[in-house]
Parts: sequence; C-alpha cells; structure tokens
Amino acid sequence: MELPEDFIRYMEGFMGDTLWTELRKGLMEEPPVSIRLNPFKSQDMTVNDGVPVPWCQGGWYLPTRPVFTSDPLFHAGAYYVQEASSMFLDTVLREYVKEPVTMLDLCAAPGGKSTVARAALPEGSLLVSNEPIRKRAQILVENLQKFGHPDVIVTNNYPRDYSSSGLMFDVILADVPCSGEGMFRKDTEAIGEWSWHHVEQCWRLQREIVTQAWDCLRPGGLLIYSTCTFNALEDEENVRFIQEEFDAEVLTVPVDPSWNITGSLVKDFAGPIYRFLPGQSKGEGLFMAALRKKGTESARTSQKAKEGKRKRSPLEDIAREWLLHSERYDILQLGEKLTAIPKTWKDFYSRVMKSLQVMHAGITIGEIRGKDLVPNQSLALSVERHPQAFPTVELTVEEAISYLRREPLPGMSDQPRGYVVVTCMGLALGFLKNLGTRTNNLYPQEWRIKSSYIDTPCLNIHRTI
Repeated sequence: MELPEDFIRYMEGFMGDTLWTELRKGLMEEPPVSIRLNPFKSQDMTVNDGVPVPWCQGGWYLPTRPVFTSDPLFHAGAYYVQEASSMFLDTVLREYVKEPVTMLDLCAAPGGKSTVARAALPEGSLLVSNEPIRKRAQILVENLQKFGHPDVIVTNNYPRDYSSSGLMFDVILADVPCSGEGMFRKDTEAIGEWSWHHVEQCWRLQREIVTQAWDCLRPGGLLIYSTCTFNALEDEENVRFIQEEFDAEVLTVPVDPSWNITGSLVKDFAGPIYRFLPGQSKGEGLFMAALRKKGTESARTSQKAKEGKRKRSPLEDIAREWLLHSERYDILQLGEKLTAIPKTWKDFYSRVMKSLQVMHAGITIGEIRGKDLVPNQSLALSVERHPQAFPTVELTVEEAISYLRREPLPGMSDQPRGYVVVTCMGLALGFLKNLGTRTNNLYPQEWRIKSSYIDTPCLNIHRTI
C-alpha cells in the first residue's frame, strides 16, 4: 500500500512516531472480518469459531472471509456484514438511550449503522434513515427491508430538507461524508482520492451538515458525530466547533481499556472522543463523539395530521390477515400499494410525507393488480408477517441460490397453488407464485444475485430449526 506523502507527513507530526508506526503497520495488515447478528431473526443462530466484538451485542469476528453472496441467511437478513469499529454505536446508544425515542440517521446508506441503531434502540422507538443520493438510498431500503423491523422510515433528502421540515428528533446520528482515511486498507480508491483539498472540503461540509441537523434536535437530545478519518480537522476540531458554536456538552462513553480505543490527540482539546486505529483496536478507522444539546425538553405536542375520508380498499381485510399483530397498524393505500403503518407513529409519518421524499415506511404489504393483492418482498422479510398467512416451501441452499438469481424453479405440483413463501434454513427469502406446472419467481429484479461465482455458504453461521 502506497500512502500519499502529505498524509504520511501529517500523521507523523499529529500522532507521534510510536502511534504512527503502529497505525502504519496496521494499515498493511489484512482487515478483520466481522458480522452482526440480527436479534429479530437470529434467536436460534450460533457462530462457530467466532470471537465476540466486545463493544457490540451480536457482533462477531470470523476467522476467514466467506463468500457471503452464497449464503441464503445473508439474503434473509439474519446477519449484516459490517466492520467492527462501526458497531461502537451500539455501546453509545445503550449507554444514553433508555426509553423509546425518535431517531434520525442522517447519512445512512448502505445501512450498517441504521441496523445497529434499530437493534439497540428500546422497543417503541422510531428510526428514520435518510440518504441524499438516490441510488444509495435504494440500497438502504433493501438492507432495512431485509432487517425486517417495522418501525423504520427511509427517506431520500438532503440535510437542508430536514432543517426546513420542522421535524424534531431525540437522537441524531451524523455519520458524515469524509475523506475516508479509515478505509485505506479496504478501499484503494480512497487512497487515490485523498488530498488536503479534499480534507478541506470535507470538514467544511461536515460543519454545514451538523449545523442543519442541530435545528432538528430536541433540547436535551443526543447528537452522535462520526467519521471514518484520522485527522483532527474532521474529528476533534469539528467536535470543538459543535461544542463552542452550539454550547453542546461532550459526553463520556464508558469503555474497557482492553478495547484499545484512542482518545483525543489534540493537546488543547481534552473532550472525550473515541478513535479506532488499525494496529490498536481490531477494526477499521473510526471516530465517534456523543454530544448533548443543552436545555430541557419541552412537552411534546401531538401534531395530528388531518385525515380526509378515504375509500377503504376491499383488499384491506386480506392485508390484515397477513400481519401478525394487525391491530397495531393502520393500512394505507399509496397509489397501487397497501402499506401498514404502526399506529404509534402514524401522525409523525404523515408529517414526514408532507415535507420529505419517503422511499419506504413500515411494511409494504402488497400491490393491487385488478382484484388481486400481490404480496410484497417487504412483507416476506418482515418479522410482522403472520407465519400462517402463506404456505411455505423450504429450499436447499442450491435451490435458494437459484431463487435468489431469479431463475425458474421446477413446478411444485404437490404444493398449494398461489402465493408461497420460500425459506431456507427456516428463514424467509421472498415469494413465488405456484402455478403447479411452473412457478413465477417474485424476488425483486434489482436484488437478484448477478455473480456467476457461487461458493459454499458462510459455514461459521448455523441455525437450528
């Protein structure tokens, strides 16, 4: 790995010889492989030969990197492949969030930290995951639908849109775009793109994003600032900016010394910050700080949206039969789709719909086609799908890979006709329509496995069914 000379000179002066030598050695090593189990789908799952990630419940290091694309459990949302340092968000949230909250992940794609947050947040919380770039937002929708939790909204907006929306949040994660120094050993393109000009652009953009996000944070709320860089301009100096500009309180997060997390490297800034360095901690480069917005939270006013009379779809009763706890949801018709929105945050959702671009919310149950309701992939993967709503067909790993490639499966003349949930190792992958002599594969075209290379699945992960 050939690092930029300007980067080397800065880091030598910034970190000192000893720490820089350890970091440089760490950057030359193979990065560890880690996954995080989905607690809503992995109750019967074990990880063989894995080592727990100490700062995240459900996080595991694997001894080798399997071909995750070949593992149906990966596509079913049983686990998420994520580098371990980013999982530190789990520790921060569990330390400071004890009651249900409304949380915004402002720059969320591809969804790793959003799924960490959804697992760590108390039940009854609502997570809004946002991504400004449309293509990346589509990937975010896919990953959160695979995760399967209904209390999620995905939007495709810029931070300035949130600033002007009037929406308020108890917790905001600003995992801001950065110069990517912490990804050097995983992404050689990040090395080629690095320059001091890029660093300058990043820290200015980061301050702009935080300033816009601050307007959306309730008094007493929690801002989590995060980058995957090492330099002080994007890290300590931006935390100092937030502290001084907004009179924010920088919070201490209890950590174990064995985690080898590095604190502030700026001599005149002693605030508690958390920097993960390859060669020190077992993960990629990450910087994180937690800040409290001062003030006492005012009583929340229920801004109920005005609802006009709507024509009830005759298919709504069918849709309710497909939900495990249908009494908890309102069924809305949006175009030709029926969507289940939890009643507890329907009013908030209505306000989001008025000012932001919503790409996914709650559970997309199905699409109306004539007199038929075609079940949606979101429902197949949701933990709220009623287990008796559809017949299920258990596939072998080989059959599951064919299904995930959207290849035709043999006719199932001995199986019930109509819509069927296909599973592998007991977890749902999606729907097909069984016509007896043939089947229609309903797996989303944009999600299909495109690689022709298929290896054995992740043998470290097993599910007992």
